Amino acid sequence: MGAVPTSSIEQTRRAARSPRLHTRLGVEASHERYKWWALSCTSLGMLLAATNSGTLIIALPDLERSLHTSLLALVWVILSYLIAATVLVLTAGRLSDLFGRKRAYIGGFLVFAIASLGAGFSADGNVLILWRVLQGIASAFLFANAAALVTDAFPREQLGLAMGANTMVAAVGLVLGPVLGGALVAISWQWVFWFNVPLALAGAAWGALVLHELSKPDAVRGYDLLGSASFVIGLTGLVLGVSRGGLSGWGDGVVIGGLAAAAVLLPLWVAIERRARAPMLDLRLFGDRLFAAATAAAFINGLARFALMFLFVFFFQGAQSNSPIEAGLKLMPLALGMLIASPLAGMRADRHGSRALAAAGMLVSAVGLALMTTLGARAPYWHSGLWLLIVGVGSGMFNSPNTAAMMGSVPAHRRGVAAGARMLLQNTGAVLSIAFVLAIVTSAVPKSTLFAVFSGLARGLSEHKLDPFIANMHVALWALAATSLLGAGVCLLRPRHPAPRPRAGGHNLDQRDRPARTSDQAAPAATASAR
Repeated sequence: MGAVPTSSIEQTRRAARSPRLHTRLGVEASHERYKWWALSCTSLGMLLAATNSGTLIIALPDLERSLHTSLLALVWVILSYLIAATVLVLTAGRLSDLFGRKRAYIGGFLVFAIASLGAGFSADGNVLILWRVLQGIASAFLFANAAALVTDAFPREQLGLAMGANTMVAAVGLVLGPVLGGALVAISWQWVFWFNVPLALAGAAWGALVLHELSKPDAVRGYDLLGSASFVIGLTGLVLGVSRGGLSGWGDGVVIGGLAAAAVLLPLWVAIERRARAPMLDLRLFGDRLFAAATAAAFINGLARFALMFLFVFFFQGAQSNSPIEAGLKLMPLALGMLIASPLAGMRADRHGSRALAAAGMLVSAVGLALMTTLGARAPYWHSGLWLLIVGVGSGMFNSPNTAAMMGSVPAHRRGVAAGARMLLQNTGAVLSIAFVLAIVTSAVPKSTLFAVFSGLARGLSEHKLDPFIANMHVALWALAATSLLGAGVCLLRPRHPAPRPRAGGHNLDQRDRPARTSDQAAPAATASAR
């Protein structure tokens, strides 16, 4: 009689010690299907974040008209959320490594629900920005823990599939978001925020029911207050200076002060992180060449792509005078491209590695962005729709393989802070993307034309009056295309990310053949195979 596998014996023992095995929703953490329950919960978080992003962006022209806010304040409705999520995502990852990812993830859902409810009652742009900051704080805990929870639950050889599924769900949210946003704005702009409340509450309840805490607390305790403060102030100064410069001029005192603060505090932050006992960002993670190249590519990806939907909302509603629903429908090819490419790219990366695929995705996006520079104010929709589809396919080809390679290269007990590092750099790129694009688009364009375009009231403007805006849009698109080309080069700097090697008996490792992913013994093997 053959020996009973050790993993089966261990599962039986765990089942015997777990009287609640059949009395709660989901399965125990040791069950081979737990990974899919965990993925369902993180996918709900991705759906919430992606849908919220699309609904709000499509509503920006209506928000400007309803709240009588300035263009800069309107942009900061987006930027305040991104900055809060960016500067706190590492803090969220650090706290999660210390106190538990499940608790932090559920708390993120609950705070997001409260912030969304409050945002809908905002009386002016400034109050709305404050609620958006709270939404960003909640998102930091969702973003920092989603990838870590998935990586804890899945074996490394299936991470590409898992990340592809999450990206696919995000793409579904991006498809639904603009269309849903257009429909909600037709009722009232407040519903753009209020629709998040039941979705966030459902996410919190689902996480409480099905998630298990698989990570061990980090043995290094402490929190880097000085590093966090220097990064928050430095990044905020940089984004404020860049976003305001195109509107108020580069000699404006606030612009100069913001850029000066960034020039001093961001290098200081790096120096602090090198010496801190419990740093906000553990720079030792970047000693791994795969992780360093993948996070750099994530930053460049955010820089090259995030402003695109922001730009085309105003192109469709402003320059082409479409309604919010029409603009939302016209943005769908961008998300459909991601929806198609993400799971396919994730599965291929699991078998053949991520380096060439991620670089190819960046190249495809660069081609789509360059083709967009042929668009004019009266261009037929099939042009813009096709170019958006190409960029979406490129984005799907890049995201899931890059994320899987990055998260598979770090030890299990550092995945919270690694996921935070990824979101920090990606969101920093996204924040700077909008700031730089705004600075380019608003330069040398008459204020009356800018107001008409950004408030969606450009129906009466001639092509001649729209020419300065279209020309600046082309300059911004060329800059994004060049950035994407740079990202392709960075992707090729990483070492190869091979498919998992079979064991001596000819079978790949799977969830049943490996020790629990909370064990630190699994970390060196995962790191070595990722390299």
